[in-house]
Amino acid sequence: MRVNGVERSADVEPRVLLVDFLRSNLLLTGTHVGCDTTSCGACTVRMDGDPVKSCTVLAVQAEGREIKTVEGLANGAALAPIQVGFHEEHGLQCGFCTPGMMMVTSALLERNPNPTDDDIRWAISGNICRCTGYMNIVKAVKYAAQMQSEAAKAPEHAAVAGGGE
Repeated sequence: MRVNGVERSADVEPRVLLVDFLRSNLLLTGTHVGCDTTSCGACTVRMDGDPVKSCTVLAVQAEGREIKTVEGLANGAALAPIQVGFHEEHGLQCGFCTPGMMMVTSALLERNPNPTDDDIRWAISGNICRCTGYMNIVKAVKYAAQMQSEAAKAPEHAAVAGGGE
């Protein structure tokens, strides 16, 4: 499998869950184990771009797939817009649900760069947060959407400004 852009492989027993492989074998501990029943979403990662609860996927099922964890959101030292949004809008308190929330909302923003509050609430409906009340999470996603929108416009302005000189 390819994890956060890096080809990874290991011999594992067929019963090993993807979440356990990521945490134990690859030491990517940002993916959390919350409930083992798919209820909480803390273990959400992206497989081939789609959010999946890694407590329900066997590691062997990820063979040949592209996996992205919360560690793969940032580009070096530059945080991803969703990470900045959670920071700026206080979209986390204890932080336990945050990686899963970021993974599901990063997928949402790729599909829908300008989501409504209802779109965001629907996207995170499979993830449980026991601390925030969700309002700041919704604000964080809106903030990230705005950041992405402004970044997408920036090259246009640079080209226009550069062409006029």
